[in-house]
Amino acid sequence: MADLLLEVGVAVAGVAAAGALASRVGVSVIPAYILVGVLLGPNAPTSVLGVPVTLVSDSEVIAVLAELGVVFLLFFLGLEFSVEQLLRDRRSITSVGLLDFVVNFGVGLAIGFAFGWTLVETLFLAGIVYISSSAVVTKSLIETGWIANDESGPILGTLVFEDILIAVYLALLAAVTSGGSLRDAAVSVGVAFLFLGALAALAWYGSAWFEQLFRTGSDESFILRVVGLTTLVAGAALALGVSEAVAAFFLGTGLSQTTHVERIEHIVSPARDLFAAVFFFAIGLSTDVTLLASVAGLLAVAVVATTASKLVSGTLSGRIYGLDARRSARVGLGLVPRGEFSLVLVALATDVGTGRLGSVLPAFAVGYVLVMSVVGSVLVQRADGLTDAVLSLTNDADAG
Repeated sequence: MADLLLEVGVAVAGVAAAGALASRVGVSVIPAYILVGVLLGPNAPTSVLGVPVTLVSDSEVIAVLAELGVVFLLFFLGLEFSVEQLLRDRRSITSVGLLDFVVNFGVGLAIGFAFGWTLVETLFLAGIVYISSSAVVTKSLIETGWIANDESGPILGTLVFEDILIAVYLALLAAVTSGGSLRDAAVSVGVAFLFLGALAALAWYGSAWFEQLFRTGSDESFILRVVGLTTLVAGAALALGVSEAVAAFFLGTGLSQTTHVERIEHIVSPARDLFAAVFFFAIGLSTDVTLLASVAGLLAVAVVATTASKLVSGTLSGRIYGLDARRSARVGLGLVPRGEFSLVLVALATDVGTGRLGSVLPAFAVGYVLVMSVVGSVLVQRADGLTDAVLSLTNDADAG
């Protein structure tokens, strides 16, 4: 217990130091949190008299805290929207979601086949490079203030579509790789959609119940109720094979229709920021930089190709929502990061453990998530300068 407590203390202190340094030099905290995870984790080149030293292990405690980071980032994103708004935008969400899938999943298939991978291996690779990171994207939206801007609409719509689709995709892949039947996969998907449907109905009709449940004069009681219910819903979703992020999002939309929103943002946001910091730190913990050399070629191709594909699909998605060129470009930039769901796919591939699924794919995925998390957060932070440059070149070309 003492060792575990010490590791958590080192992790939080390291994250705090990295965040302070990032703020001082004026860069996003996300890459800083990931980097300090690499430096303090089990794969860091740290030794005493030639004996490797692990300051923080990739323990279940860190994993649970990291999971809560994803949950509360999406819960707070849900607070910004309502089920009514999502239903009103359902056609646009479906359009941008399908566009995003066709472009980015298609690029993943092309990369896999170009490198001579089998169909099953390519399906895993395509899933990893397709889906954006809800946690990284949401954190970037909060950092930059885009959460209140028009570009958050298509970004949110794409994330919701991706998170629901990936639940179906995981069930199908699990059935294929484990030798299960499509009937088993269909049952799993059906249970997932029934749960999400019930949660959406609760968010739609349960505002009065939420209003009463969280009515208390005690801040301590209030935060316990919010954190307790959110964690319970996310855990139930995960147990049923549903994305805990989507479940937390729908719960947030339900609370968005109550008078408690401002109080939640004031009291619970520090817990969100703590858990989110641990999530990014955990990405660094799982990164073994010594393995990246073996997949450098594949990694370079995937980073360039899938950054471009997200920029294209995101920009077109902004246009579908009727945004101007600048805000549409921001949508593309905002969707570049990859993260937690890519790592979930790797865990499934590792369980299969045959061919590239048990060796090459895990090394690629961890490196890919690390690079895309950093690249994506930097692109969002530098969005104004990048969009100005692109629009200037476009205008010059039109004038010529």
